[in-house]
Amino acid sequence: MESKKKTYIADINRGIYDLKNEFTYSQKTDKGLNEDIVREISRNKKEPEWVLEKRLKSLEIFNKTENPTWGPDLSEFDISEITTYIRPKAGLATNWDALPGDIRNTFDVLGIPEAEKDALAGVGAQYDSEEVYHSIKQYLIDQGVIYTDFDAAIREYPDIVKKYFQKAIPPTLHKYAALHGAVFSGGSFVYVPKGVNVDIPLQSYYRLNAPGAGQFEHTMIIVEEGANCHFIEGCSAPKYDVTNLHAGSVEIFVGKNATMRFSTIENWSRNMYNLNTKRAIVEENGRIEWVSGSFGSKVSMLYPTSILIGEGASSELTSISFAGEGQYLDNGAQVFHYAPNTKSSMNTKSISSGNGVCVFRGVIKSSENANGSKSTVNCESLMLSEESRSDTIPVIDLYTDDIDIGHEARIGKIDESSIFYLMTRGISEQEARAMLVRGFANPVAKELPIEYAVEMNNLINMELEGTNG
Repeated sequence: MESKKKTYIADINRGIYDLKNEFTYSQKTDKGLNEDIVREISRNKKEPEWVLEKRLKSLEIFNKTENPTWGPDLSEFDISEITTYIRPKAGLATNWDALPGDIRNTFDVLGIPEAEKDALAGVGAQYDSEEVYHSIKQYLIDQGVIYTDFDAAIREYPDIVKKYFQKAIPPTLHKYAALHGAVFSGGSFVYVPKGVNVDIPLQSYYRLNAPGAGQFEHTMIIVEEGANCHFIEGCSAPKYDVTNLHAGSVEIFVGKNATMRFSTIENWSRNMYNLNTKRAIVEENGRIEWVSGSFGSKVSMLYPTSILIGEGASSELTSISFAGEGQYLDNGAQVFHYAPNTKSSMNTKSISSGNGVCVFRGVIKSSENANGSKSTVNCESLMLSEESRSDTIPVIDLYTDDIDIGHEARIGKIDESSIFYLMTRGISEQEARAMLVRGFANPVAKELPIEYAVEMNNLINMELEGTNG
């Protein structure tokens, strides 16, 4: 008789995140990518000619650019099997009740409408390739804050979009930045005027329901001089037996003496290639704060990047990654010190189990005029199995001697004596391990809004149940 199959992390029940709706749509392109498909996307959106020109140029770059020669193997990924645009059977609503029942129920189960009522100043929700919901509090509108979907921004604020679009993430950056530039759809646009404090977070949630599809949302955030904003991004998708792709972009522009915090929990399914790009350009005494949790996905390549171009600009990254059976998460961050007296810090945690691979890839680079700058990098890795792997790959590229750089990396396993101690106090071995892992992740949880900290701990518990099942 065949022995009972062990439940590996790849097979875990992801609960509400694996709920699937029937695959319906009002429009979709054929699989694959060519000029006709790019033109069809632009035509469906009724875009101005300058946007189509950007798309076609990006397509040309994508076709000429090879996959990265480093990091996880992307040779199995085949763009000809991906549907790059799917318009759901829903228009853009400003009231949840106006959405079709299946889409509304999905966001209800994920808790987005409830979070909007309790703790958010504005919410955007994307389903497959299009935003289906957007709202913002009136008191922020009265102060000149703009929070809308990116398609609306192209129509209603073309001068602002043209000024900033692809300035932080040019299509020449890498192959999947070019892919995004060709087929981007959906996403959010945030503009915070000079001196305005967005005192309650804005949030966008991206849900990919369609099998064999890609999601390519474009988020643009502009925080003017002396302003302040906190933006939260959530992502999830159910599991399918075909490849899905996420190649979104986040372009952030932080003005003089302004502060921007970008928090995200990426909770993709195990059939997802997550090839996302996030970059911020920070001016004099401005500050960018990245808080990131990376869960799910078959392969992830994600490196939030801070480009410090003004004197006294600063960047801080706090992140965690969890790789289970069959996952390869190659994550990290980049900071470019291009002005005097700039500061940066990276504090990252990674957890690997089963045969999962977690790689931290950090880049610190300075220009010749970055005198007086400081940077610290601290990465800690926790391995929960003999088969798991954890690597740290730091790159430090300095063009000035007047700079203070520090890098520290620690890799270890769970302390079995701590497990034993907790078990002597009546705690089960599984819960003891979970407590220690949650404690390891706590510095990241503390930086997240409460509902996302709870979600992160729930995700950790799911992963551990799959490991121990």
